[in-house]
Order: sequence, then structure tokens, then C-alpha cells
Amino acid sequence: MIKMQEYSNGGGGDDGGGGGGPADLAKFQSIMHSIEIACSSIQMHVNPAAAEATILGLCQSPQPYKACQFILENSQVANARFQAAAAIRDAAMREWSFLTADEKKSLIGFCLCFVMQHASSPEGYVQAKISSVAAQLMKRGWLDFTSSDKEAFFSQVHQAVLGIHGVDTQFIGINFLESLVSEFSPSTSSAMGLPREFHEQCRISLELDYLKTFYCWARDAALSVTKQIIESDAAASEVKACTAALRLLHQILNWDFQFDTSGRKISINVFTAGVRIESSSSKRSECIIVQPGPAWCSALISSGHIVWLLNLYSALRQKFSSEGYWLDCPIAVSARKLIVQLCSLTGTVFPSDNGKMQEHHLLQLLSGILEWVDPPDVVAQAIESGKSESEMLDGCRALLSIATVTTPFVFDRLLKSIRPFGTLTLLSNLMCEVVKVLMMNNTEEGTWSWEARDILLDTWTTLLVSLDSTGRNVVLPLEVRNAAASLFALIVESELKVASASAMDDNCEFNYLQASISAMDERLSSYALIARAAIDATVPLLTRLFSERFARLHQGRGMIDPTETLEELYSLLLITGHVLADEGEGEIPVVPNAIQTHFVDTIEAAKHPVVLLSGSIIKFAEWSLDPEARASVFSPRLMEAIVWFLARWSQTYLMPLEEFRDSSTNLCHDTGYQHQSSTSRKALLSFFGEHNQGKPVLDIIVRISMTTLVSYPGEKDLQELTCNQLLHALVRRKNVCVHLVALDSWRELASAFANDKTLILLNSTNQRLLAQTLVLSAYGMRNSESSNQYVRDLTRHATAYLVELSGKNDLKNVAQQPDIILLVSCLLERLRGAANATEPRTQKAIYEMGFSVMNPVLLLLEVYKHESAVVYLLLKFVVDWVDGQISYLEAQETNIVIDFCTRLLQLYSSHNIGKMLMTQSSSLLGEAKTEKYKDLRALFQLLSNLCSKDLVDFSSDSIEAQAINISQVVFFGLHIVTPLMSGDLLKYPKLCHDYFSLLSHLLEVYPETVAQLSTEAFAHVLGTLDFGLHHQDSEIVDMCLRALRALASYHYNETGAGKVGLAAQAAGINNSNGNPEEGVLSRFLRSLLQLLLFEDYSPDMVGTAADALFPLILCEPRLYQRLGSELIERQANPPFKSRLANALQSLTSSNQLSSTLDRVNYQRFRKNLTNFLIEVRGFLRTM
Repeated sequence: MIKMQEYSNGGGGDDGGGGGGPADLAKFQSIMHSIEIACSSIQMHVNPAAAEATILGLCQSPQPYKACQFILENSQVANARFQAAAAIRDAAMREWSFLTADEKKSLIGFCLCFVMQHASSPEGYVQAKISSVAAQLMKRGWLDFTSSDKEAFFSQVHQAVLGIHGVDTQFIGINFLESLVSEFSPSTSSAMGLPREFHEQCRISLELDYLKTFYCWARDAALSVTKQIIESDAAASEVKACTAALRLLHQILNWDFQFDTSGRKISINVFTAGVRIESSSSKRSECIIVQPGPAWCSALISSGHIVWLLNLYSALRQKFSSEGYWLDCPIAVSARKLIVQLCSLTGTVFPSDNGKMQEHHLLQLLSGILEWVDPPDVVAQAIESGKSESEMLDGCRALLSIATVTTPFVFDRLLKSIRPFGTLTLLSNLMCEVVKVLMMNNTEEGTWSWEARDILLDTWTTLLVSLDSTGRNVVLPLEVRNAAASLFALIVESELKVASASAMDDNCEFNYLQASISAMDERLSSYALIARAAIDATVPLLTRLFSERFARLHQGRGMIDPTETLEELYSLLLITGHVLADEGEGEIPVVPNAIQTHFVDTIEAAKHPVVLLSGSIIKFAEWSLDPEARASVFSPRLMEAIVWFLARWSQTYLMPLEEFRDSSTNLCHDTGYQHQSSTSRKALLSFFGEHNQGKPVLDIIVRISMTTLVSYPGEKDLQELTCNQLLHALVRRKNVCVHLVALDSWRELASAFANDKTLILLNSTNQRLLAQTLVLSAYGMRNSESSNQYVRDLTRHATAYLVELSGKNDLKNVAQQPDIILLVSCLLERLRGAANATEPRTQKAIYEMGFSVMNPVLLLLEVYKHESAVVYLLLKFVVDWVDGQISYLEAQETNIVIDFCTRLLQLYSSHNIGKMLMTQSSSLLGEAKTEKYKDLRALFQLLSNLCSKDLVDFSSDSIEAQAINISQVVFFGLHIVTPLMSGDLLKYPKLCHDYFSLLSHLLEVYPETVAQLSTEAFAHVLGTLDFGLHHQDSEIVDMCLRALRALASYHYNETGAGKVGLAAQAAGINNSNGNPEEGVLSRFLRSLLQLLLFEDYSPDMVGTAADALFPLILCEPRLYQRLGSELIERQANPPFKSRLANALQSLTSSNQLSSTLDRVNYQRFRKNLTNFLIEVRGFLRTM
């Protein structure tokens, strides 16, 4: 292998690749031969390691430009030319700072000239690589080059794009612009080892000064070859160039536009009725909004660009109508992508003319797209007969794009100007045909009809979600409501057919229906929006379908197999739940607006369509309380759907809060209609209210819940739905709790939980959830004392048993019995659930609960030290209990809790240090690591919870008055836990994050406590901080840098005020051999400079690193000077020495930087560091 220095041959001067005498020529030929052999060896898998080392040697050698240019111009091996181009890129990026301006321009010029001169080369990947290298080098020098430099390059490119030098060269010019735009786009740019600010400045510059120009060039290039493509059958080169131009146009429209031509940031009004930047429902289909500034109007809209594009596609479509393959050929795909993207054009590119120009623009596009999707039945039949579906799917995507940038009413009237029906009717007809194909074929996921359905559902969702959330009465045209009703009826028919078929399918082909309820939620939410658009028709439809199947079950009991009917009921429950109510994650949902503002003729509550539908389902659910019916009809799967429905429905309709009943004043503008709507709405809400049917329905729900917990043993999913969703939904609202705790059924449930063994068979998660729910219901008691007594009654049995167990003389033997371990685990989960439900009203009882088991917890931790699952439960109980209690505790109670936590930490530490070293088996070692990871994470959470006392404290005395130093306690705990950590354990992301989050918080908030730590404790803390500084997770690095900033700035400010700061910790100490060691700040100054100058890191961390480096330099100015001098002395090249010295000087002096640690100086130093790294990092990394 040729050594690295043999590749070195000087800069990339103007003499190209063939400069030099015979000796240079022989040297270049030798290098080329070596690279060719290496490339061939890799292809043939002959000694690949040596071959890769040879290629790497070329890339890493200093200034290999002439050798690489020689290879590009003379090698007959395409892969060798590819590697030579890559080597130019790597070397130039590394050495950019000390290349002269002429050398930089020469390298870019060579690459551009080479691809232009070899435009007809068959090795397209080599050409693409060289274009990419030219683009990357141009970006690297973008901020250095003058406008005239850039114009010189682009003049050459423009001539090529216009086709002056032939169609092949035209394609190369367009391909280069593609590479350039890709490099300047943040999501596709190549790594250059430069700060984020550099990339951002380049992006802004290209957007403001060149992007529109490139778009016009590409548009003109496509126009220049249009005639040849349409009129000739032998225009392969022109087709290739046109396809590339269309691809570039699409790429530019995908740009994340942020500025108009004046440099002002584009402001987006998210409150306008037209554009919806984000939908409340997640989309399955991607739709990118295009929002350039007003300067783009002429290029995109008024130039006739749209008409030309549609005519081009239509002409080619007609020309190749008999060729089935054409729809999927590159030019057709590129043209359709561009058309779809133009459909999502919006914002200030259109003038302020009340949306007229935008409507005209969208109508033009819609007119061209219609033939892709209309008539829907003919299109669907053609696809089923073998035609490609790509055009139809793109038509669906275009409708989605249009829907995204318009209101439903604008969307609908677009088509009415050229057809007798609106766009929403077309959308409905199209969706109906897709659903029919799904029904006919029982189509599996991944086929065209599935994809079309998802895109069209997203279109409906985009249009209707705004209507559903406006809070106003918006009446859609009758035509649209009829279309939505027909579509929803077909959708329900389709879902029922699939459900019925799945009941008898032994091969589980309908896996999507067997999936969890949440997996279907996205599609069902879209169905619900369609149903609400025609709510007057769809609610009665659902009532009829449900009642028919309920009646069928009654009539056929014991005579016919009910499986199909039960599956249909399952599907209907899910669909109906979504139509009637929204999910309640994070907030209490209100009755959907469509339901509130319709059914205005209904005055009598019992006859309200929603009441009838809800009542039929509740009656069906109540039937499950009959043991005989439960055994024959109500399978666990069906009960899951019932419980899910009741949970969703009850949050909206069961005893709704008074303010929701009276908030109808803004629903509509017409006074008469408003009165009718309000009357109907009150009738609906009052029916299931506190003074009507609310209490009986609440009682039914509680009894159904009790049934699922007792009569379906082992059904964990069903029981989790009951505990986590249904019962939890009931206790979320305080007004419901008042009636809940008064019910006999609820008291029976609480009594069974507290005193009987009936519910002990629930799994651990459900034990915790049920305990939490029961304790939360205590809010419904008359007063605080009653609430606390209620909690004591719920937890008394669990605490008494643990106290009794821990007091047994033969505890070690008794505790190891399997049934005792299971019982202890269940009781701990119950106590943990109660702790999670801590509220001010019940805090006293829950504190007493935890206090009573303090000693038992410690004894059980000792006894179960080898039972990792129990140890983890003990720790998590303490974590959750402390989290709920710490903010309320008075001084004496706080001391008791802190003492208990300290003893717990010491006890855990004494049993777990070195525990994993005894494990021999690798599988057991992995299990032990996982166990310790969970334990340590719990302990870090415990320490974090203790820290919260300093932040949130509701006690009557302040922390200072209590004479409690939380920081010392937490640092002591950290000192106990840290020795249990290892590098392997820090590989667990969550544990690592929790640890460094706690450490960063402690060092930022309590830097003064660091100075008081023992040498050993301090070494532990700083050792892990150094580990985190070089972590691959940028968030971890960021936390460590913030901690360093806090330490350094604390020390600098303290010493500046004449105090000791970090004292000996900063000054350094003697090691065990008596030799002096660097202080912590000196160590981290050296480490941070090493990281910034020589190692790889995320560009996003430069700002935080600057904030840490600035106070470190102020604390250790002499060390900074010495390190700078060492760097300068290591440079053998005098010009580099001078540049480095100037850069180091500018780092601490430019931008009027002073030695005060304030916000202004931190910002100035950030700018200085960014410029410093751009200037020197490239050539320093070659040393």
C-alpha cells in the first residue's frame, strides 16, 4: 500500500490534473493504478481491508487534489473516479481554511467543467458524485465568496441549463442545481463539522437570492424541450432533461420557506379560516404546505406555468394512452408530483383579493386532475382490470392538498363552476367506489384501495375537523349532507361485513379487526367526522343497526350461533363511541358541536336520537349483569368494547358539568334557531344529569365494572380498561364523585377491595390503578375528615398486614413463601396506587399510611434483597409516596421522611455493591443489569423528588426556618448511589437521562454545596460529569455543559467577590503519590477545548458549549494562554500559525467582549466561538 504522504501533491491550481513533469506524471499514474486495484479488489472481495486502507490513505493525505484530478481525467475504472471525487471532497472540507481563494474556486471550477465535458458519460453515479462534490464545496465557501464569484459559477451553470451546449449538458446542469438545493436544505445537507449558524446563514442566503432564479431556470429548461417530447418518439435525451427539471421544480417547492425577498420572516396566521397548519387528527398521508413570499407570484401563478404543466401531462397522457407502463415512467411521475405540490400553494404568494386568485389557481389544477379520478367507478374498474393505480392515488393526494389550503365551502364550490355537483360530492363518490372495492375483495392492507381510502379519509378529516371544532352552527349544503350520509352508510356496511366475515375466519386474515381498540382509533375518528357532517341521518342509522342486532340476539338465543352478530356489535360499539363522543385525554370533552346544534325539533329528552342510541347501548350493557346472558353472549372481547364505550361516553354525557349546559349562547347567530337548539341541547344533557337518569346509569356502570373485575379472572386487558379508563373516567369529575361514593354498588366495590380476597387476583398494574381510583373518589365525601377516614379504611388492611408480617419472628422463612411474595407485591401496588392519588384533601391519611409502613419497608427490603421484583416495588412505592407528600410536610415530618430515605439508600447500597460481579452467566448478567437499572432509576427519581421541596413547599414554615438543607441530603444520597453506577448501566438511555438530569439540576441550583463535598464524593460527581460530556446523546451533553457553566460561573463570581468559591476543588490537590493534579476547572477547560477542536459533536451544542467555555476561560486565563500557545507551536506552517494566533486572540477580545458574566457577554462569546470554529477547526483536525 502506498503511504499517505505519497498522495500529497500540492494544491488544486489552474493547471488541472496533468500539471508537473515526468516525475509527477509517473507518481500520479502509480497512485491511479493503486486506487484502481483497490476498487477492483473491493468489488471482487479480495483482501478488502487492505483495499479500503489504500482508498482511505488517498482521502486522508494532505492536498491530494492534482492526483485526484489526474485519476478523474485518465482512469478507465468508474469506481476509481468515484473515489477520487470523494477524496477531493474530504480533503477540501478538512483543509478549507488554509486553501487560497483561487484554489477553492479552482476546485469547484474543475468539478463543474468535468461534469459538463463528460455529460454523455454512461457512468451516471460518478457524474452525480462529482456534481455533489461541487455543490458541497460551493456551500462550504458560500459565505466567503463574493457575489461576482458566485455569478461566475452560476453563469456557466445557467448556460448549461438553457441547453446551449446540448441536452446532455442541460441534464448535468439541472442535476447540479438539484445537488446544490439539497445541500442548502437543512434536512438533506451533508455534515461539515460546522456550527448550525453557518448552515442557517447559507440557507437564508440561497432562499433570498437564488432559489426563485433556479426555479425559473428549471421551468425554462423544461419548456425548451416540451415540443420535441410531444412531437417526437425518439426524444430520450429531452425526456431525461425534462424529467430532471420537473424533479428540481418539485424539490424547490418542498423548501421550507421562511423569508420573503426583503429578508423579513414570513408570518403565518394560524387563525385564518383557510390554511390549517396542523390538524387535530394525525394524518396517514404526507401533505407539505408551500408558502413562498409574494415575489414568487409571477414565477408560479401569473406566468402561465400551471397551464403549460397541465397541458404537457395531458398531451403525453393522450399520446401514450395505449401504453400501460407510461403512467409509472419517470416523467409522468415527476409531472404529477409537481402538480400535486402546486395544489398546496398558499400564503402571501397570492395577492389580497379575497382569495379569488387562489381559487382560480386551484380550479385550473382541479380541472386537469379530474380525468385522473373521474368518473370514480370507471377509474376503479380500470385499476381492478390491471391499469396502474399511481395516477388515481396522485389525484387523491391532490384533493388532500387542496383541502389543506381551503375551507370546506371553498373546496366544495371549486367544481361547481364546471360540473353540476360540488367537489365534496366528487370526494364522496370517489370514497364510495374505494370502499366498494374493499368490500368486494376483502382487500388486505397495503393494496391500492387501502392507500386510497387512507388518503381520502385524511381529506375528509382535514375538511371536517375545522367545522367540528368551530363552536358555531355551520350548516353544510343538502347535497353534501346527503353525500356524507350515503358514504357513512356504506362505510358502516363495509365494516360490518368485515366484522361478520372475521367471526368465521380461522386463518385470522382480518388481523386489523383483532387489533386493539387504540390501533383502529385513527380510522374511526375520521369515520366519526363524516358521520357528524350528516348527524341527522347517521345517528338514527346507528340506532337502527344496533337495535336490529340486539333483537337478533334475543330472538336467536340457544338456536343460532351468535358469533357473527357479536362481532358486528363489537364494530358498532367502536364506531358509535367515536361518533357520539371525543376522547378525553388531558381534558374533559364536551358534546360534539354537530350534536349540540342539530335535532332542534326534539324537545322531549327521552325521544332525542342521541338519548335513544345511548339508551339502547346502556340497556345492552346492563344485560351483561345477567349471569346466564354473560355466559352465552358477553365474551371478554365484547366486554372490552362495552367498557371502552361506557368510558368514552360517560365523560361527555353522564352528569355533565353545569357550565357546559349553559354555554350555548355562541353556538349560532339566528335567535329563533338558537332558542330551538338550546332547548334540544338542554333536553339531551339533562336526561343523563344528576336529577334525571344520571344516578341509575352511574350505578349500572359501577356494577358492570365490578362484574368485569370479578367474573372475568385473568382477562388483564379487559380489567385494565375497566380500572384505567372506565372507573378513572368516573372519578375525574368531582361532581360525579359526590354521587359515586353514595352508591351502594361503589361501597361494595370499596369494601371488596379493602377487606375481601375477591380482587386480590387482579394483576399488579390493575391493583395499583384500582387503588388510585378508589382513593381519588374520596373527594366526593362531605369534608376533609370524612375523606381521610375513607382512605384509612381503604388502606388499613394492607398496612396492618405488612406491619404484622414484618413483626414475625420467622419473617425470613415466612416471607419466602410464593403466596406471601405474591400477596406482598399486590399490597405494595395498592399502597403505591393510593400514594399516586395524593391530593391536599387526603394528604394526611396517605402520609399516615406511609409512616406506618416505614419500618416494615426497610425490613422487607432486607428480607427480599434477592427478590428483585419485590425490591423494585418497595422502591417505587417510596418514590411515589415521597413525590406526593414532600411538598406538604412540616419540619418534623420532613426530617422523618429524609431520615427514612437515607436509611433506605444506605440499606440498598449495602446489599447491591458488587452484586453483578458474582454473576457468571451472560444471560443472568443481562438480567441483573436490567434489574439494577430499574432500581437505580427509581432511586434517582427519589432524590429528584426530595429536591422538589426547595421548589414547591406548601408547609407553614419555610425551608430556612426548618433548618433542613435539602441539597446536602440529596448530595449525600447521590454519594451513596453513584458507586452502584457503571458505564454499562449508563448505556440505558432513561437511567442515563435521569442521572444527568438530577446531577445537572444539583450543580446548577446548589453549586455552593459542591465545595463542601468530600474529596471522594466530589471525584464521583465530576467523574460522571466528564463521562457525560463525551456522551453520544446530545441532550446528555447539553445537561453536562449547563452544569459546567453553573460551576465555573459560581466560582468566578464568588472569587471576584473575595470569597473562596470552589476552594481546593478548583485549585487542585496532590494525588496519592504526592504529585499535584489539575483542579476541576482546569481539567474541564482542557477537555472542552479538546472536544470543540478535535472531536465530533452535534452543531446544535456549540451555543451551550460557548456558555460553559466562557466562564472556564475567565477562571483559568493562564491555562487558556498556555493551551493556546501549545496549539500554535504545534503548527509547522507559518501562515497557519499566524491564523491560529489571530483566531485565539479574537475568541476572547472581539465583539467588545468583557470579563463580566452577563447575558450580553454570553451572546458575544457565542458569536466569537462560532467564527473561531469556522476559521480553525478544519485545519486543526488534520494535525
